[in-house]
Amino acid sequence: MEHPENNEEYKGLTVNSGVEQPAIVNPYLRRGRFARRQLSASDYVEGIVKGNVTILGQAVTLVESTSPAHQAIAQEVIERCLPYSGKSIRVGISGVPGAGKSTSIDEFGIHVLERTGGKLAVLAIDPSSEKTKGSILGDKTRMEKLSVHPDSFIRPSPSAGSLGGVARKTRETIILCEAAGFDKIFVETVGVGQSETACHSMVDFFLVIQLAGTGDELQGIKRGIMEMADGIVINKCDGDNVDACHLAARQFQNALHLFPMPESGWLPRVLCYSGFYGLGIKEVWDMIYEYVDFVKANGYFEHRRAEQAKYWMYESINEQLRNSFYNHPTIASLLPAAERSVLDGQKTSFVAAKNLLETYLRIIQA
Repeated sequence: MEHPENNEEYKGLTVNSGVEQPAIVNPYLRRGRFARRQLSASDYVEGIVKGNVTILGQAVTLVESTSPAHQAIAQEVIERCLPYSGKSIRVGISGVPGAGKSTSIDEFGIHVLERTGGKLAVLAIDPSSEKTKGSILGDKTRMEKLSVHPDSFIRPSPSAGSLGGVARKTRETIILCEAAGFDKIFVETVGVGQSETACHSMVDFFLVIQLAGTGDELQGIKRGIMEMADGIVINKCDGDNVDACHLAARQFQNALHLFPMPESGWLPRVLCYSGFYGLGIKEVWDMIYEYVDFVKANGYFEHRRAEQAKYWMYESINEQLRNSFYNHPTIASLLPAAERSVLDGQKTSFVAAKNLLETYLRIIQA
């Protein structure tokens, strides 16, 4: 039997020699014997700019990879795609689990594609298990219409414990999607923890989905999320729940008047709709487009994007410093002993951390 290396069809293929990434759904799933042909950065950029969603998906996988080799290629691709980006409307969508985010995105997306045309990318962040580190990635199954639409691209990604699910890699994915011609970007957050803050720092319009009839709606009025929201929508406004939704909307709208006027000059609005029945979707999109026109006219649109770029520069610095610290072999060898000293009560957490940081600084300054 001929050895594969001597087969003409085998030549040109490279076996994946990078750090093997664990399977997201099944950690025991092993890769095939032979990998696909390794694309160069130029291949990725050319495919993305031409709108090839297969190559776009492969590039996003590189961005999400923790392999240094993959990251090197990903950063080159992102930098070369940067001139083609920035021409989309970025909408962040957040809300508590069960608020109907995925179903709403399906309705929102179909409506805007049928109304304005263009292309839509949905970056759905799925929470990862703290125990197994795995993710179900089931958001796409709840977007039945968009998942089969030729002008949509849905990318479920595991949060992997990163700031509630939305971090630097999502922002980089936005750049790739825009370079591929997607003029509308949805970012769906996990809806818990600090994910809203991160999402707000990378989108133009931040939409918060709320529910009514689940108790005291005022419990959902938290200063942080309310100050970030550009619009609030009450979902499941249908059947016997219509009156409760309108009551909740009035409560939210009254609460918004208690906060200072946002820097954009736009007073957030509260609308009711039904994602399941597709009612009130047009009004939500009218609000989003009215907001975009408003902030473009007063100059806040470009100001916000500039501030976001600066924010992510500092976030990237913080992340690289953190990785440099923990990946340094000397620090990695000292960490177990430092942990034991804290657990045994020999040192406080702060002293142990201070000692490790001083050691790291001495090493890099030497």
